[in-house]
Amino acid sequence: MHVRARSDADLTACERLIEVVHANDGYPVYLPGDLRSFIAMPNALAAWVALQAGEIVGHVALHPSSSRPVIDLAVEATGLPAEQFGVVARLLVSPSARRLGIGRSLLHVAADHATRLGLWPILDVVDRHEAAIELYEKSGWILAGRITVTFGREVPIEEVVFLGPGIPTL
Repeated sequence: MHVRARSDADLTACERLIEVVHANDGYPVYLPGDLRSFIAMPNALAAWVALQAGEIVGHVALHPSSSRPVIDLAVEATGLPAEQFGVVARLLVSPSARRLGIGRSLLHVAADHATRLGLWPILDVVDRHEAAIELYEKSGWILAGRITVTFGREVPIEEVVFLGPGIPTL
């Protein structure tokens, strides 16, 4: 397995990865109409892909922000200003490549990059995605709390917010 920066040439394979993960796990909860915009957010700080035998089997990005409830909870839990967070997002691993350390590697790359940028890594995950929650806990991430998020006119989603290892808490 090899992790490298994502390029524009990777986006079609990343779109397919989103479709596979969504069909298998229900992530993202609401499959966006424009998968490319979902995976390649214009304000992303960085993004990476994991390759196995030349095939993209994982993805992660680092974003400068998240939903207001996520950021508010992180601020409350740490006392840090909102602009000091780097949000680990769009973590996807192909179901056929799980339990090989790919998710942990991608998580580590994104968190390390946030730290190098002077940011504290945080992330949020839908509370029913138990395997992802287990990965974050085993990787040393700290539970900050639970929130409810509503995107547009969609049904509210219960999420769990995690703080990266070493982040100061109140």
